[in-house]
Amino acid sequence: MASEAERAQAAASTRNAWLLSTPALVLLFCAAAGPLLIVLVYSFLAKGDYGGVAWNFSTDGWVGILFSRDIFDDTLQLADAHLTIFWRSVKISLLTTLITFALGFPTAWFIATRPPKARAMWLFLITIPFWTNLLIRTFAINEMIRNEGVVNSFLQGIGLISEPIRMINTDLAVLIGMTYVYLPLMVLPLFAAIDRFDMRLLEAGYDLYASRLQVLRHVILPIVKPGIVAGSILVFVPSLGAYVTPRVLGGGKNMMIGNFIELQFGQGRNWPLGAALSIALLLIVMIALIFYVRAATKGSNPHG
Repeated sequence: MASEAERAQAAASTRNAWLLSTPALVLLFCAAAGPLLIVLVYSFLAKGDYGGVAWNFSTDGWVGILFSRDIFDDTLQLADAHLTIFWRSVKISLLTTLITFALGFPTAWFIATRPPKARAMWLFLITIPFWTNLLIRTFAINEMIRNEGVVNSFLQGIGLISEPIRMINTDLAVLIGMTYVYLPLMVLPLFAAIDRFDMRLLEAGYDLYASRLQVLRHVILPIVKPGIVAGSILVFVPSLGAYVTPRVLGGGKNMMIGNFIELQFGQGRNWPLGAALSIALLLIVMIALIFYVRAATKGSNPHG
């Protein structure tokens, strides 16, 4: 009798938990899964004559990711421009992740080793950029690196260059802007990991005659690895689908996947291709997340 009463109580508890979570689940489905399902359906439909879709099953959207049809004989050719955009997006996202780590790790270490009061002030300074809209921050970078901007004016003023260095509307400009925008997303997880680091391990490493590089490689980095992985995910994922920064700093010629998707839904009037590109971007992000999670858990399993 006691076991039956316990089972009934557990079933009632589970039922109540589901009832309490139902509003959140419905909202999640309507706001996330529902629109995503619509995009998935659109990717398997035919292109409309004036935009939109024609409700006929077609795989042209998915084929169009890697191939383009010749306008004369309708043969398939490799879409070099599409592959270039994909490669540029992945390349810039990886470089952004690496540069933010190279800048963010010493910054996070510096903050984590400050006294508590000073530490709070430095963290406050790191979070200030989040108070400003992304578009405004991007235009600020644009004012810094344009031909008549602060950087070129300063270099010309001190006589290092005779004419402005062209940085705007290049991949370098996009990389600079994305590094600036996403740097706090790397610093904060690294700080959280370093803040829990036991500094006595450094003394133990030096007592065993390890060099600074050996201590960094074999003591510090393995312990703060979860923060590195978390920061990499927070930087790489939004970088891969970035739209505002490449649009403002890269111009129309240096577009990334996000800009290419917007082009298909806008001027291109090819909704199935835009939907297929959106799903493909989602799959790339999922693969990247799986890779990062496996990298984070690798070596942490004592039996692995």
